[in-house]
Amino acid sequence: MPPRELPPARTVVVPGRGEFFLRDTDPTAAAGDDRPVVVLLHGWLVTADLNWHAAYASLHEAGYRVLALDHRGHGRGLRPLVPFRLADCAADVAALLRTLQLSPATVVGYSMGGTIAQLVARDHRDVVSGLVLSGTCQHFQDPDTQRVWKWMGAAAVAMGLAPQPFFSAGLRRQGLPSDQHTAWLLSELKRHNPKDTAEAGRELARFDSRPWLSSIRVPSSMVLTARDSAVSPAKQRELAAAVGATVFEVALDHLQLTSRPHEYNPALLDAVAAVAPTRAAVRS
Repeated sequence: MPPRELPPARTVVVPGRGEFFLRDTDPTAAAGDDRPVVVLLHGWLVTADLNWHAAYASLHEAGYRVLALDHRGHGRGLRPLVPFRLADCAADVAALLRTLQLSPATVVGYSMGGTIAQLVARDHRDVVSGLVLSGTCQHFQDPDTQRVWKWMGAAAVAMGLAPQPFFSAGLRRQGLPSDQHTAWLLSELKRHNPKDTAEAGRELARFDSRPWLSSIRVPSSMVLTARDSAVSPAKQRELAAAVGATVFEVALDHLQLTSRPHEYNPALLDAVAAVAPTRAAVRS
């Protein structure tokens, strides 16, 4: 069982791309609905629900229509017969918004989702009204992170041959108890395609937005995770400076946005409000 009630799920067929699993807080909204749209993009090796389950309700109660999809190879995401590419994930987001006629939207990206959000803003500017980045950076070229990526092949084999022991060991290292909520976490993790998620790690190793990010002209903000052991706060600040983002800082580590939502969500709401259109602007 998930620890919180989740928004309704729906399947959206995007011509030429496939069937998308989508969380949508207002799936029956009429065409004239004036809730500003927020799209949540999740991180590597998780799903939309694992990344955002603690934030759905807060955003919806604040007046937003919230959408969240699983990326390719992750959770219930697409399983195309092509290698995983971050640029294709960005194109998926844009195509989904166009199909639903819900663009432009505020695009929120956490960790890997933040790299995808940057690519959405670069390649599909028409679907973005504002950009919120969190727990992410411009590149993963530093030596410590590069050493992690070298293990992607072995990780793919381990995930493919023994997904439950692989992910269970990771959850134990996080100190999680053996209960129904941890069982839900494990069931979500086991939905991944091992080959795609390993290739996603390699894609992150290749990602570098430094040559082009400063050319993006879109209202931007950042929820900076100031105690982040996965993406250094210094690299997050460099990203914020490059895109001209307003920074909202929280004293959290990389995985604490769901375990400490009372600290993360207020900053997220402030960051979204800083770039999202008002209801009056949506109506006009």
